[in-house]
Amino acid sequence: MQVSKTNAMRILDGLKTSYIIHSYDSGDGEIHGNAVAGKIGLPPETVFKTLVAHSGPQAYVFVIPVAEELDLKKAARAAGVKKIEMLPLKELLKWTGYVRGGCSPVGMKKLYPTFIHSSAEALPTIAVSAGRIGVQMELAPGLLAGAVSAVFADVIKEEQ
Repeated sequence: MQVSKTNAMRILDGLKTSYIIHSYDSGDGEIHGNAVAGKIGLPPETVFKTLVAHSGPQAYVFVIPVAEELDLKKAARAAGVKKIEMLPLKELLKWTGYVRGGCSPVGMKKLYPTFIHSSAEALPTIAVSAGRIGVQMELAPGLLAGAVSAVFADVIKEEQ
């Protein structure tokens, strides 16, 4: 299936960053991370979701494995702020230019401080949204970090 370029892909192309596109059918409404991992045939631990949180007027981006949950205390510590909370879903488009299920860490309206979960460092590639529902891009974690000036940090909840 031919996929038209998204802003995120154009940015990576401009940086001469290599990536692989994976497209999937979103017609069934199943766009949550685990479903996407299954649809594109990648293990869930290599497919990452993009979450946006804020502390007052400052947004922060967290890229974590789809099966995991963001630990807000760890996220605040990584961001160097006292408290952080998830950006309300109705605010996502206004702040990032993306919708839920199609939010890419690359190509947001602004370059927000970005944190990629440290588990990505041990992986050869990870998949993240390419900026549109139904399209994922797979690339080396270091290349993604370089494209968005991200740092790697432990920001997920530990299993109980």
